[in-house]
Amino acid sequence: MEELNNILDQFKIPEAKYEFDVISNGFINDTYKVSKNGAPEYILQRINTKVFTSIDSLIHNLDLILPLLKHDDYKTITLVKTASGDSFVKTETNHVWRLMTFIKDSLTYNTTTNPKTAFEAGRIIGLFHKLLKDFDAGKLEDTLPNFHNVSFRYDQFKEALVDAKPANIENSQKAINFVKDNIEKLLSIDPDELPVKVCHNDTKLNNILFSKSDEALCLIDLDTIMKGTFLYDFGDAVRTIANTAAEDEKDLTMINFTNELFDAFIEGLASNGKFLSQKEKELLPLGVVLLPFLHGIRALTDYLENNKYYKVTYENQNLDRCFSLFTFAQLALDNQESMKKSILNKL
Repeated sequence: MEELNNILDQFKIPEAKYEFDVISNGFINDTYKVSKNGAPEYILQRINTKVFTSIDSLIHNLDLILPLLKHDDYKTITLVKTASGDSFVKTETNHVWRLMTFIKDSLTYNTTTNPKTAFEAGRIIGLFHKLLKDFDAGKLEDTLPNFHNVSFRYDQFKEALVDAKPANIENSQKAINFVKDNIEKLLSIDPDELPVKVCHNDTKLNNILFSKSDEALCLIDLDTIMKGTFLYDFGDAVRTIANTAAEDEKDLTMINFTNELFDAFIEGLASNGKFLSQKEKELLPLGVVLLPFLHGIRALTDYLENNKYYKVTYENQNLDRCFSLFTFAQLALDNQESMKKSILNKL
């Protein structure tokens, strides 16, 4: 822990004896909860610079957006400054660290069976967009170019397929077929038909903080804030809220689309008033297919490339993620009409 203490010493915080606990939910950055006398005080993160290659762009976006996320019903996360006034520390080994305030008595969920949690997730995501609706998204820089570009992801997949090991192709053949069967449908979505907005771009359920009384507090993991379309935040949220199974559930029979949770999520969004165009509402159900498909094809591509991008704890974890995500994408296809009905009645 000496390295972590040395990093912490460079931020403007009170001197104390701090303890560190690994937070293992994320697939990209290395994250630690920093506590004093057993009470959490900060979140310390080493940013994965292989993924986020432009730290300046990442900090630029956060510096623009964080001051706008102020509301009685939205908790504010603050980037702690270094002694020199910077928002991050860069070490001699080119590791980049940042320190954020910890929201006390907060917790996260990977999944839920509780309609109140689904409602609150919708409410806080809607509030996030409401607070940022008048900001010019064009001022943001792309921290992850082509992040939700389905054509780009499909090209990556095809390139990976060319050089993949025969055994990897054989193991993933069912997933490969799913991509080929559904790609044209998703390529037909034209982002240019939709309003450009400030998007979180990674609104899975465990990126929302909740109070102990199950009220949503704010969104976390803000590195992916960029311009985008509301379909991205909507689809990414629904894939982890309407499905009560784990994101990389191996037993595909456990994966489900729970209409009660979906309806509660829609009601939470609607509690913020009307902030969506008619075209957005028309395409939302297909967005629930698009996002698990995108995450699935990325996991599949990474598996075919021998796990270069995501952290894995066992050899076939990316393949399991891919099968799980594609299973939910198929359920979203099967539930297009029920989603349209709920959106029409509630939003």
